[in-house]
Amino acid sequence: MRRKSLLERIRLFGHAAIDSITVLGRSGIFLVHVLFGRGGIGGSFQLLVRQLHSIGVMSLLIIVVSGGFIGMVLALQGFNILTKYGSEQAVGQMVALTLLRELGPVVAALLFAGRAGSALTAEIGNMKSTEQLSSLEMIGVDPLKYIVAPRLWAGFISLPLLAMIFSVVGIWCGSWVAIDWLGVYEGSFWSNMQNSVSFRDDVLNGVIKSVIFAFVVTWIAVFQGYDCEPTSEGISRATTKTVVYASLAILGLDFILTALMFGDF
Repeated sequence: MRRKSLLERIRLFGHAAIDSITVLGRSGIFLVHVLFGRGGIGGSFQLLVRQLHSIGVMSLLIIVVSGGFIGMVLALQGFNILTKYGSEQAVGQMVALTLLRELGPVVAALLFAGRAGSALTAEIGNMKSTEQLSSLEMIGVDPLKYIVAPRLWAGFISLPLLAMIFSVVGIWCGSWVAIDWLGVYEGSFWSNMQNSVSFRDDVLNGVIKSVIFAFVVTWIAVFQGYDCEPTSEGISRATTKTVVYASLAILGLDFILTALMFGDF
């Protein structure tokens, strides 16, 4: 019995591994078709602008509010910790570096995956279930060009901008808490931040992170919508997969990118 149970577990693990590799392969082929197939970088400029509004502009509220609160929390926590070492004037440095290097790109990407990524998957999945995608093919319109490509590129453009807005709002709100509430000297706050933040090492690396996150999150979202079962249950499962897979990809890639950028390898 134990041997049978062990063999069954090995069999199930093998099936799961094969299924995962198969999905990864399909998603890679899908991406190649979107980027280099008939769709190319695809669609019209008007379609791209429409998706930029839907994906980017409509995500602004949650990005701004979240960035503001996280910046304020960082200032409060940083002040309490740094006060123990007599370094409370360095709170501006801590807030800026934390947001620009890590929390700005990562938290903005997680929020983007939850808000825009899930919406993309549900929208494309609903088009598939109502046979809109097959109808486009029947009239000679490539759905990868007309539906998928504008959404992929809109997400790729939107997230880096949203991440920068997140960091700027967080720094501004953190400065308000530190200076006006906690009594940190304004000149020390901004001068410490200015002297410690490097454009290449901090700002540019944060932008690179957000660009990579944008591409991966949007790729996962549009693929899950295009590949889902055309039923309400299938769309629901695909939406859940988008949020879970995108979140895990963001956190895993963040570790790899941080190790490459700041790990002195």
